[in-house]
Amino acid sequence: MPEYAFVTGAERGIGAALVRQLLLHDFTVIAGTYLKEYDEISILKQTYPDRLYQVELDVSCEDSVRNASNFVSGITDSLDILINNAAIIGNKTATITDAIDFEGIQQVYNVNVLGALRMSNQLIEPLMNSGHKLIVNISSEAGSIGQCHRTGWFAYAMSKSALNMQSALIHNQIKVEGGQVLILHPGAVQGRLSGALNAKSPLTPDDSAVNMIKLILGHADYMDQHPAYLNYLGERQLW
Repeated sequence: MPEYAFVTGAERGIGAALVRQLLLHDFTVIAGTYLKEYDEISILKQTYPDRLYQVELDVSCEDSVRNASNFVSGITDSLDILINNAAIIGNKTATITDAIDFEGIQQVYNVNVLGALRMSNQLIEPLMNSGHKLIVNISSEAGSIGQCHRTGWFAYAMSKSALNMQSALIHNQIKVEGGQVLILHPGAVQGRLSGALNAKSPLTPDDSAVNMIKLILGHADYMDQHPAYLNYLGERQLW
């Protein structure tokens, strides 16, 4: 029986790398993409025409998420893994003594927090009808209150803390039926989360994805009363 996974924010970076790794592990993958200027998924489809589906997805829009859910139901009634990867970063420099872009913060919350909640809400039925019953929320060390060192990053850091709480709330409910939520920090990865390419980090999206997929496929080892909050190397993060 085929195993199915859905990845949001799949058009580039970590999202596309996670899709590649899932395909290499014989999953059938539904890739939710938003930015049309990137074609990594369409290139992958040439190699995996029968196991890779692409659906246009704006996780900040309820109608778009509902359409994506309907797309999934047209393929399968069983979704093993949902990876909520789509995210934006917002302003990183403003501190409490600066002018703060509150509308910008709300936009980041709408994508990073509510976007994941919309996806999990719409797809919970096929998720719980599968073998893995797994939601993976791509968070960040920036969401950790216990190791917070920044004086800014209000939008991104607070959104990831909220995503962590969301993960715990969902995990509390689905664990009684064998479901699980896994929270992963991908590391400081080369990418375009801020817009321009950050090439300073030695960690590539594929490096991170290879390790995260190992954790995802071994998720049963981390099943507990609370969701595991791990970095890409499997090291536990402070809440």
